[in-house]
Amino acid sequence: MADKEKMVYDSSSSSRDQSNVEEEDLMAFYGSESGWVEARTHCDHLDTLSSDLTHIPTPDTPCNRCQHPAENWMCLSCKDVLCSRFINKHMLEHYQQQNHSVALSYSDLSVWCFSCNSYLDAEVILPLRSVHETAYILKFGEAPPFRTIECLEVGDNKVNGSTSGN
Repeated sequence: MADKEKMVYDSSSSSRDQSNVEEEDLMAFYGSESGWVEARTHCDHLDTLSSDLTHIPTPDTPCNRCQHPAENWMCLSCKDVLCSRFINKHMLEHYQQQNHSVALSYSDLSVWCFSCNSYLDAEVILPLRSVHETAYILKFGEAPPFRTIECLEVGDNKVNGSTSGN
């Protein structure tokens, strides 16, 4: 009897192990291992954004606390420029002390919400678009390229302006 129980346990254990392996493979494929992350297209923490995000410090601004020149983020509530968690964690401390949730990275122009613990899509979320565009222009000297979104016009059966079925 103990051998039968062991066989049942072993077979269920191996199916659980296979399930875990498949789940880990999916996680690796869809982001966590590849470095690719899906940015959120909605955030409930935008109510504290500065009312003027078109006049911002330049991307070469050092950390306001330690003067470190790289890996800096701009708080989108008060426009303080502070270093990342990989330097001296001043932006993280700022969030913890001031509860200013949203910041823009001057390294790659990504936007992070500390409260959501997630990147935000600054091109899709309208209140973030202008600050992203302004930072891009300040960093690269030209306007950012815009993503195009394919849409289906259901009323007249057109996809991207071409008639289907002709």
